[in-house]
Amino acid sequence: MIDRLKPTYPLTVIGQALGWGRSSYYYQAVADDDEPLGPAIEQVLVEFPTYGYRRVTHQWQRQQRVVNHKRVRRLMQELGLTQKVRRRRCRTTDSAHSYRRYPNLVVGLEIVGPDPVWVCDITSVRRRQEFIYLAVMMAVFTRSIRGWE
Repeated sequence: MIDRLKPTYPLTVIGQALGWGRSSYYYQAVADDDEPLGPAIEQVLVEFPTYGYRRVTHQWQRQQRVVNHKRVRRLMQELGLTQKVRRRRCRTTDSAHSYRRYPNLVVGLEIVGPDPVWVCDITSVRRRQEFIYLAVMMAVFTRSIRGWE
């Protein structure tokens, strides 16, 4: 119908009369061909069960197939083939050690002046290639850092 009216009227006028945007004339629907990808994903996961969407995409690219990683991810989610991502954590504290545990001597102590109690702590700071350790000494009354290394 639009093709018949197009020589007579501009596309803007036709679009306004039909209640469409001008771009609707140029839009062409893309066929949804996700069905053949489902079994192909399952086939890759049978061979490599620990692969996620990124590795499945790279595997297809090695086989000279062109596919978008976002599409693979969406299909894997729809088919229920994704696994929960496990985050690695660096464990820095071992509370199950065999060493003696010391009591907290500051509990119940009223701090009224600037220098009776200092506290210290050590922590690790992650950098790109390594961890570095930071030791800090703080005055409890003023909450000011007295030293660090």
